[in-house]
Amino acid sequence: MDRLTGIHAVREALEAGRPLDRIVIAKGRQDTRTEEIVQLARKQGVPLRFEDRGQLDRLANSKDHQGIVALAAARPASTLEEIIEAAKASDAAKGLIVLLDGVEDPHNLGAIIRTSLAAGAHGVVIPERRAAGLTDTVSRASAGALSHLPVAKVTNLARSMEELKEAGYWLIGLDETAEQSYTDADYTSPVGIVLGGEGQGLHELTRKRCDFVVSLPTVGPVKSLNVSVAAGVVLFEARRQRMAQGKS
Repeated sequence: MDRLTGIHAVREALEAGRPLDRIVIAKGRQDTRTEEIVQLARKQGVPLRFEDRGQLDRLANSKDHQGIVALAAARPASTLEEIIEAAKASDAAKGLIVLLDGVEDPHNLGAIIRTSLAAGAHGVVIPERRAAGLTDTVSRASAGALSHLPVAKVTNLARSMEELKEAGYWLIGLDETAEQSYTDADYTSPVGIVLGGEGQGLHELTRKRCDFVVSLPTVGPVKSLNVSVAAGVVLFEARRQRMAQGKS
């Protein structure tokens, strides 16, 4: 069973219609957000239990649960093919997919998933090895976005990049050493945005498979941004360009 902890993660799972085995709420927790979850759960027939906070600590294996824990059947990761097909079927005619080359911090992964959803991306691709998995921490850091955005786990990221090229995608990698600015790239066609992991950035094999490599110009001694912040900057530049194209 997957554990979902915190107000946002549980509410987003309910709103997404994810099957939940039960929701456990700390006794004495009474506020508007909790009542919203109670009403959603009752409407969907999800069992509710009210337990002492110590029981929630044991259930969540943490005290950082905001007094709400849900148990859900483990959800299999999506496949790259499913994300590509979903992008084709979307009202947005052109796919936008995020590929992560070894992001290991679950908080960064969760933040990138939430930003990707907000910017209109169709999915995120992560490698099975040397990367953060789809844990409860990731779900919480995404503030529930993991319930809405498909994430594909792949055995070979380089091969997945080739599959995207065969499907008509241009691959734009982000690297602090690149001479071209991220604002000079064209994001209005089907695009895969490739981001490296904390510290080392893009692996050389991944970098070589990108059609374009761009950077985020910075001022002063700061040479690079946190990967989740960088993802937000590039994704919303893609959204800006696509909205401008739609208006024209």
